[in-house]
Amino acid sequence: MKQSFFQPLSALIMVTIMSCGSTRSQTDSKGFTKLFDGTTTTGWHTYGKTTVGNKWRVEDGALHFDAKVQGDGGGDLVTDKEYTNFHLKIDWKVAPNSNSGIIYYVHDDKAKYGATYSTGLEMQVLDNDGHPDGKIPKHRAGDLYDIIKSSTEPVKPVGQWNTAEVICKDGKLEHYLNGVKVVSTTLWYDNWKALVAGSKFADYENWGTFKSGKIALQDHGDDVWYRNIMIKEL
Repeated sequence: MKQSFFQPLSALIMVTIMSCGSTRSQTDSKGFTKLFDGTTTTGWHTYGKTTVGNKWRVEDGALHFDAKVQGDGGGDLVTDKEYTNFHLKIDWKVAPNSNSGIIYYVHDDKAKYGATYSTGLEMQVLDNDGHPDGKIPKHRAGDLYDIIKSSTEPVKPVGQWNTAEVICKDGKLEHYLNGVKVVSTTLWYDNWKALVAGSKFADYENWGTFKSGKIALQDHGDDVWYRNIMIKEL
């Protein structure tokens, strides 16, 4: 009798645990759309081009910028689509001494602006200890690059995956790194204009003014990996 009672009970507990885990996972991804399918670069192009250069490679379900590849097949990756109010999630990791960035509200006009960072805001991706930018306030991992320093630094060691989130709705902007809110500000009003005026972007035409734009992954010439890229439009 004991055997026939406990075996079904054990199975029921296991099913319950599995169901809870599945539900939580579904809740976490509810409403999100994948920007990267894990196998191709569909939905992306190199800034100023229509295709993706060969320095960006898909490896083991991640986008890898491979600094060892020779030639001019680099450049920032940019989404084909523009976004206005959104919640972006993305995992990243860097090689030692590497620098990159997640850039958003990018105006896709290379002929006029030259680079993604000439119009878009950047969440810094960095080896804080190994790259020279790590010695500069507002240039460390998670920072709103050159604008706002992170309130705390929950970044993981080089070679480990970090989860970044950028949430922007009606100008209310937040950066999260590994589940911790590190930046919070309001865009486009007087306080924002003062922050920009005190930054390296003060003389950039229209920098930080676009309320809709594309998302970019920066080619800074260093090895970086991105995966689990998804977005929810708010």
